[in-house]
Amino acid sequence: MATINATGDTFQNLVLENDIVLVDFWAAWCGPCRMFAPVFEKASEKHQDVTFLKVDTEAERALAGAAGITSIPTLMAFREGILVFAQPGALPASSLEQVISAVKDLNMDEVRAEIAKQETARAGA
Repeated sequence: MATINATGDTFQNLVLENDIVLVDFWAAWCGPCRMFAPVFEKASEKHQDVTFLKVDTEAERALAGAAGITSIPTLMAFREGILVFAQPGALPASSLEQVISAVKDLNMDEVRAEIAKQETARAGA
């Protein structure tokens, strides 16, 4: 599957309608972004069961701001609509593969239970 250019209008639906979504927040002027782009593209071809999105932070400033992007490239991973990974910096192919494997291996029942536990703790604080 090729990467999909996400916009403020399409981002939320793409994240919610797909099981596993990786997002590359990037900009054309960013050297590390240009280095990471082929790594991300190659992974998108290898992992047909994962949706790969690219967000141009220059064209989608509001979306980048809403996502809290302060450094690019930033990679985010969502599973079942839940943000499970976010890290700035260009990753080598082997590290990207580790992230993808870890996201695929997550026990989402445990993730949801941990989120509920944290929300309960915050509500009681």
